[in-house]
Amino acid sequence: MNNSTQQTLVLIKPDGVQRGLIGTIISRLEARGLKIVAMKLKSVDRNLAERHYGIHRERPFFSGLVEFITSSPIVAMVLQGPNAVELVRNTMGVTNPMEANPGTIRGDFGLDIGRNLIHGSDSPENATGEIALFFESDEICRYDRTIDPWIIEP
Repeated sequence: MNNSTQQTLVLIKPDGVQRGLIGTIISRLEARGLKIVAMKLKSVDRNLAERHYGIHRERPFFSGLVEFITSSPIVAMVLQGPNAVELVRNTMGVTNPMEANPGTIRGDFGLDIGRNLIHGSDSPENATGEIALFFESDEICRYDRTIDPWIIEP
């Protein structure tokens, strides 16, 4: 990876899985030019949920986050590309779907802040830690795509 190429964690949350939006969400992210380098359907146990949301442990909504993310399978992905963290966050839209711009995933498909479909790492540093929570290093593929020169200027 060059200096501007990043990896980021994306979770399609239980509401996205239950609503049948997995393919739609993945298509939007791939259409932006991001490369999937790891992906799995996964049930999140309480331990993983509490570690993932640990930064919110003292917040009143912490237990609700844990209950929700453990309520149904999720799709966990590692996406790669130039400025991947920012690109994913712009594609997702702001946390509250009622404030998210049309054309974003949350703006087009979300109604409720507690059911906002998708998680994306908020910084390259946090992405590294979050990826390690959900994936072993040998689960992340390294490969070239023949379309990359059509997406990313060399």
